[in-house]
Amino acid sequence: MTITITPTETTGVSRRLQVAVPAETVSAAEDKAARKYAGKVRLPGFREGKAPAAVVRKKFAEAIRQEALEALVNDAFKQAVDDSIKLAAQPHVHDLKFEPGADLTFEIHFEVRPEITLEKVEGFALTRKEAAVTDDALTEQLERLREQRADWTPVTEKALPGDMVTVLLATSEPDGSMPEGREYKLTLGGGQAIPGIEELIMEVTPGETAERPVKWPDDFPDESQRGVAKLTRVTLVDVKRKLLPELDDAFARELGDFETVDALRDAVRTDMGAHATREADAELRAQLMEQILEANPFEVPGAWVRQLIEGYARMYQIPEEELPRFAEEFRPMAVRQVQRDVVIDTLAERESLKASESDIDARIEEMAKARNVDPGQVYAQLQKGGRLPEIERELTEERVFTWLLERNTVTAG
Repeated sequence: MTITITPTETTGVSRRLQVAVPAETVSAAEDKAARKYAGKVRLPGFREGKAPAAVVRKKFAEAIRQEALEALVNDAFKQAVDDSIKLAAQPHVHDLKFEPGADLTFEIHFEVRPEITLEKVEGFALTRKEAAVTDDALTEQLERLREQRADWTPVTEKALPGDMVTVLLATSEPDGSMPEGREYKLTLGGGQAIPGIEELIMEVTPGETAERPVKWPDDFPDESQRGVAKLTRVTLVDVKRKLLPELDDAFARELGDFETVDALRDAVRTDMGAHATREADAELRAQLMEQILEANPFEVPGAWVRQLIEGYARMYQIPEEELPRFAEEFRPMAVRQVQRDVVIDTLAERESLKASESDIDARIEEMAKARNVDPGQVYAQLQKGGRLPEIERELTEERVFTWLLERNTVTAG
């Protein structure tokens, strides 16, 4: 079967091939498809498989041409993309021309997996940030814990910034009339109401009403309302103030297995230290990867980038109308993530750093010990949730970065 394939683009990972199939080859493919149909269809007045080929071709002309086309395209794929080509994604057909009695022509577009050598992965200078936990950072974290356990307590005095209020709010209509107030629940100082209205709310005590003109801000989102003064009426229904628990031994025992507030402080400092260490490690890895990519530039398949963008769009539940903007903004980050994955895969393969089954088993045992459960139970849960590949990938990355950091200079910053 004569099929002519001419490369038209071989830049980077992109490939384009022009395919031409002579009319006589197309006709032969249609004859083959017609014989296939003739052998299986049943037509009135004929036994199954005994209908004349001419009748079958007339009855099923479009279906026969479609089957012939699919066969020819598949043959072209097999001829153009052999086992030596590592596809990054499924090829696509473009500019198809398939007219009766004429040659069949089309283009095959596809991308191949990047083949990189990573000639320079050593000799980089890296700076690792200090992962110490300061007393001020510890105090802030303890305050956040107090905030999480705070109670909202009703008060009878005027509201203050940070208080939660219930108000009846009304603004005058263009004709000067004042409608019934609508109920709103606001946290003062949280940007939920314009400053002028918050000021009016803080002038009264629960049960009181205040009314005066309020000017809308000059940067109000609705341009037609900017700088407009409206008669505003506020009735303060109630005020609740956040009451923080004392930072004492009782608070520590309420949070967990801590006998004293000092034990709580020590545990929080340890957790913050571990978190700071992980962040410092992640920043160091990112710094190293950026230098490797700058020293070893390479192109990645657009299909991989699009797949990653689509995955994040689903995870973040991006509305369909916002997808183009999201894709444009996220694309540089997606390209870098794909490049990072390619570097890790290349080094893992080249230096035999892929995580083994024994590595995975050891990690699962660590996880089981931390949870005080049987390793088999953890393994079953991970397998059921489809997370074993995730564990394998995590371990492989750790081994790759350990190998890299041993070959580069790291100083404390």
